[in-house]
Amino acid sequence: MSGIGHNRGPSMEPGQAFRKLAWTKARSDLLPTLPLEVVRLRVARAKRLGLPYQTYATIRATSGHDIVAFLFSGNALELTPRRVEVPERVAARLSELPADRLAAIYAPAHPDAVIGANPGLIDLAAPAPAFTESWRATRDRLREIVRARGLSRDGVVLVAATAVERDWCGTAGLAGALPAEAFFAGS
Repeated sequence: MSGIGHNRGPSMEPGQAFRKLAWTKARSDLLPTLPLEVVRLRVARAKRLGLPYQTYATIRATSGHDIVAFLFSGNALELTPRRVEVPERVAARLSELPADRLAAIYAPAHPDAVIGANPGLIDLAAPAPAFTESWRATRDRLREIVRARGLSRDGVVLVAATAVERDWCGTAGLAGALPAEAFFAGS
């Protein structure tokens, strides 16, 4: 049922539990039968993104969409108020990334200064949510960063350095979150 007043919550109609069971079984029956060529394409995409296949496949299965962008916190990029240029190893990883690169920059660093100091490495930079902002303001700020680039949240993965930043993923409804140390490991 849908229409005026429907909040898209779980169905209260009889048989809802059976429909959920049937959907879960149908989905599990589908997953092992992916054509080999589809699996190969996904393995190649994970490799181009520099992610382990298991990580890529989990994010893709959870969100239902391919990864089209990464949202980096200023801490993940190892930026400080005095240093707005990313370290060499971070720059190397960003330069090879075949996806949009977004950045949430903490004050007093200015997003334009970060883009200017890192030409071609960051596609869009904007102010990061302040620690004192409400959940709603944090959500709106993060969603605006994604929206400003014309992207769907389901295809954006957060790369975060702290626990507070990792919470941004659920707050903004992003596809997933990766720890910065794992994302930049080996670069």
